[in-house]
This record gives sequence, structure tokens and C-alpha cells, in this order.
Amino acid sequence: MSGDDVIDTKELELERIIGFNGKVPSGLIVHPDREHIIYPLGCNIIIEDITKQAKQCILSSHTNNVTCIAVSNNGCYIVSGQETYMGFKACITLWDYRTKTAIQKWELHKVKVEALTFSANDKYVISLGGQDDGSVVVWDMATKEPICGSPAQVVSAGITTCLAASKVSDDVFVTGGDNTLRVWTLDRENRKIRPSNTNLGGLKRIITCIEVVDDQDDKLSYFFCGTTTGDILCINKNTNILQCEVPGKNKFSLGVTAISFVKMTDKGFNLLIGTGNGIVGNYEIGMAFENANKVKAIFKHRNDIQPWKHEAETSAVTSIAKRGAGHQFYVGTAQSQVYKFQFADFTAELIKTCHSSPVNDVIFPYGVSQLILTCQEGEIRVWNLDTGKELRRFVLANKTCNALAISRDGKLIVSGWNDGKMRIFGFKAQDLTLELKHVVMDAHNKGVTAVAMTSGGDCIISGGGEGMVRVWDIISGVDQSGKKEIRVKLRQSMKEHKNFVSQIVIRSNDKECASAGGDGTTIMWDLTKGSRKNVVFANTLFKSVCYGEEELQIITCGTDHKLGYWETYDGSMIRELEGAKAGAINSMDITADQHAFVTGGEEKLIKCWLYREGEVTHVGLGHSANVQRVRIAPDSKSIVSVSEDGAILQWRFPKI
Repeated sequence: MSGDDVIDTKELELERIIGFNGKVPSGLIVHPDREHIIYPLGCNIIIEDITKQAKQCILSSHTNNVTCIAVSNNGCYIVSGQETYMGFKACITLWDYRTKTAIQKWELHKVKVEALTFSANDKYVISLGGQDDGSVVVWDMATKEPICGSPAQVVSAGITTCLAASKVSDDVFVTGGDNTLRVWTLDRENRKIRPSNTNLGGLKRIITCIEVVDDQDDKLSYFFCGTTTGDILCINKNTNILQCEVPGKNKFSLGVTAISFVKMTDKGFNLLIGTGNGIVGNYEIGMAFENANKVKAIFKHRNDIQPWKHEAETSAVTSIAKRGAGHQFYVGTAQSQVYKFQFADFTAELIKTCHSSPVNDVIFPYGVSQLILTCQEGEIRVWNLDTGKELRRFVLANKTCNALAISRDGKLIVSGWNDGKMRIFGFKAQDLTLELKHVVMDAHNKGVTAVAMTSGGDCIISGGGEGMVRVWDIISGVDQSGKKEIRVKLRQSMKEHKNFVSQIVIRSNDKECASAGGDGTTIMWDLTKGSRKNVVFANTLFKSVCYGEEELQIITCGTDHKLGYWETYDGSMIRELEGAKAGAINSMDITADQHAFVTGGEEKLIKCWLYREGEVTHVGLGHSANVQRVRIAPDSKSIVSVSEDGAILQWRFPKI
């Protein structure tokens, strides 16, 4: 079997996913059983048990990022939509919640499915296409076939982006977007949906979210619309006329991004409101009819509690999901965080944190398989793999951390940043928070792209965007106050690469290292002499390198989707394998006994290889974005891979 042939291979078992796509509007949902939360991550849908130790079930069927999700009112079904490439149809998948399997796929919308919802009694699924599609379609749950469709807006209006269904009638739903707001009625017999444009009295608004509040007796017959302007429009559903606009002059900053109806009180409508600048509040909207046409609106916050404010000004609230009757509710943010709120006192508990931008590197501490360190734009995080929880974090705004290395004793963490600096961290003894101990200024003038540490922890080898490989000595000392300090001194500077250095690995004897470069060379260096020992050439941009069997060989991967085996003695090629059908292979890692290795890249697959045979034994399906880095745990029982969508996936290492 060739390396390219993955037909007969087994599938890697996915143990845990750490991630949450908080940018999906209303993407966080509490299941009607009140025991599970449902949310998207890349092309997967995660069902997580909130009553146990975060037990997960993963629904995998989509071929690209999930853009919207909805759960039926009876809890039996999940429906999800995705985006795809220009010129292709975007898939809607209907899932059976009990069996966790896909039971139906619909392909009608072009490029993207913007929003989905179930009708009041789950008779229909209503779907809204994206900018390239612009249509709304009603699907029959009994026959699993489309009933009818229509353009979502008039030609002169902008894009329709949000959708909500009536709580009591299967035949009524509302759509809204850029200067468009319509109430639709389904005529099942004639297979048509008929829109009625809402009279906003001359107002121009971009609708971001809709919440329908109605009952069987028509005593409540309204829907509320959040806007980018920061106000909330209250519309009478029966007359389709704007009743009031709140909160008047004191509009919410960065717009209203989420609305959820809680209950009716003697003062009016009780609503949970989320905003673009991270505010979550519980507000009362009351309406007093002064005459037949004029309505006076009363808008105020609950007297006994204050609005909750997210610590980050730019972290928009994208989801508000009530648990049951509203005693608890969950809030999802654009920075991929999930909070659990108690409705009575409005206290918030952070229950999930995830990366919200591409993860550039991941490492295990030496001999520890339960912890990993990851880095992204402006952040370094420490995670517990047993629980999937974030333990510690270091934040540096407007900078990007490209690479990480950790000493064998775990006392020092070296990080390479795009501003050309290396930052060295340690753990505080009191609370084990990350403490910045030293900054190496101007380590590389085009950013630090790779770092590695010797087994003794007294030497750093760094690579930069300009192609330089440098060796640094770590010197421990004591400052004037008697406090321990470290200094870093440049020992050698080696310039052979003509482009960025993508990865550096050090031989176990600490006397040699290999650096993979974007100039088509992988160089083996003599660290005692500070000179090149050997070099290998290929028509590719090398992305990763590992020492092979008995460290007499190296294996490389890069943009030509090939795996190369090379002799360290003279740099000659031993063999070449087809590592991927398409796209670059970005990362590889080898087991401690050098019996097997794993690869990942733009193919979005994790492949497990036998080193001597050069054969793929297992393939992992789960990533929906390019795999940035893959690592094997020190105990060789698990594999961790990270990707551009911020996901961290843990796989069970197979028995091979």
C-alpha cells in the first residue's frame, strides 16, 4: 500500500475537541432535555453533556464550516447548514438526536446557508440562503422534501441575514437584514410563501437578530429586532407595524447582537439582551397606548441587578441560550467563550474558553502527557487534556506568538514572536501563573519563527523569518535585590537559509540540530562548531523535520506533499513517499521509539505512518481547517493536533 492510498486504512479515534466557534450567530443552544449544550466547531457539531465531566459527542458530516444550527422544539432533531466554495451548493444536514446520525441532506442554496429554524410544532424546517443565494425555502419534515421557496428580499433591499419562526403557528415566520424586514405566511395548499413587508415608518435599519413573542390567543403578538444601530424595534406581528423603538437616544454600543424572551411581567416584556461590546442585560419593555396610533415605550433595566460586562470591549455576545424556564442561561461570545448565568442574581461563571484565531504551535512538557501549551495571536495558554480546561494564560496585545519550547524541568518556556523578540516565561511559585522572566530584544529582524531548547535547558536555538539560525546561552544569576534572574547571551549566528526557518529539532546528544527552511533546504548544524554539517535540497518549501531511526536519518515534509527520508551522514535521499493527495504537509512528529510518525497539513487529515514500511495505518477525520501542528504525547497514548480555525483535537494513538 502506498502512502497516498488511504482506502483500507482504519480511522483514528477522536477523544476530545477543545473549541467553539463563537462567531456563528445563535450558535450555542441548550437542548430541551436541559442536560446538553450544542455548538459548532469548524465542520463538526459538538453535543456536550453539562451535567457530567464535559462528555462529548461529535457529529461529522459537513465538508466545510458550519454556519448555522437549530434544534427542534421537541428535541428530536438537529439541523445544520454550512458554507462552501463559489459555484457549489451548500449542504443542509438533518440529524437524529437520539442516534446521533445524519438522516437527510438537502442541497438547494448556493455557497452558504445563512440561517435555519424549525416551525412551532416542528412540521417544517425553514432555511435562508446567503449573499450569493438570497432565497428562503420551507422544507417538509414529513416527506423530507422542499415545499416552496422565494427570494428573501426585494431587489432594492440589502442582504437578509436572520430568521425566526412563530412560537404558535407553523405557517408564520420572520426574516430580517439590511433594510429588509418581512413577515411570511405559508400557503401549504398552493405551495407558496407570501411576504408582508414591515412598515418601519421611514426608519433605515440593519437587523441582526429577531425574537418572536406570541401566543394562541393573540394577547401577545409581537417580535423584537436587534439592529447594528444599537436599538431594538418592537413590531406588532398582526398589523406588521412598528410599535416602538427603544432605548431611544441611549443606544447600545456596537449594536444589539442577541435577544431572548424570558417571560411576561406586570411591567411588560422581560428580555435578555446581548450587545456588540460584550454587555448582557435583563431589560423590561413596556408599552402604553396613548391613543389608537401612538405608543409610548418604557424601557429600563431590572432594578435589583446591573448589566454584566465582558472584560474585552470587542467580544460581542453572539448567543443567548436559556436552560428550561430561564433560571439559568448560557452566553456565547465572539472570542469563543461560554458563560453560565444564574438568572436570579445575574452571576456569571466562565465554563469554556477556546482559541478564537489560528493556533500556531502546540507542545507537551517533557514526560507529561496531561498538559499542553498552545499559542495564537497575542496569547499563550496552558491546557489540561484530562478535562479540556484552560489552566493559565499569558496575553500580549497586538503581537503574534509563532513558536514554543519548554525546558525538560518545566521551569522555563521560550516563545518566539512576530516582533522579532523571544520572551522567556516561568511559573510563579504561589499560583503557577505565567511570569515573564526575560525578553531577548531583536533576536531576529523578521520575526522569530522557530525555537528549540537543549535537554539541559541551558541553550536555545532560534530561527527567524530572514533565514538566520542562532544559538543562545541561558545564564542564571542573582540581581541586586537577591532575586533570581536569567540572562541570554548570543553564542553563534549561522546564515545559510535564504528564507524563513519553519522548524528546528535538536539531536538527543545536544551537539547537532536540523532546521527546515522555506528556501527548499533542510540543514544539519554542528552546534559545537557553529557550522553546517550537511544540507538537503528539494523543490519545495520545507515545513517540518524530525530525526528518524537511531537519529541516522531525518524525515521532512513540505509544500510538495511529499515525505522525504534523508541520510544525516551525507544528505542523500533514501526514499520519497506521497504524503498527501493535495496541499502542503505542515507538520510531523515521531514517537519516542521511532517506530511510527504522524503528519498533518492542508489536507485537513491526521495520518499515522509506520516508519520503516512507509505505510499509512490510520487516518483522522475531524479538522475543518488547515492543520498547523501535530504532536505525539510523551507516553505515546494520544496525538494532539491544532488548526487554523482555533480547534485543538486529541486523538487516541492506535496500537500498531
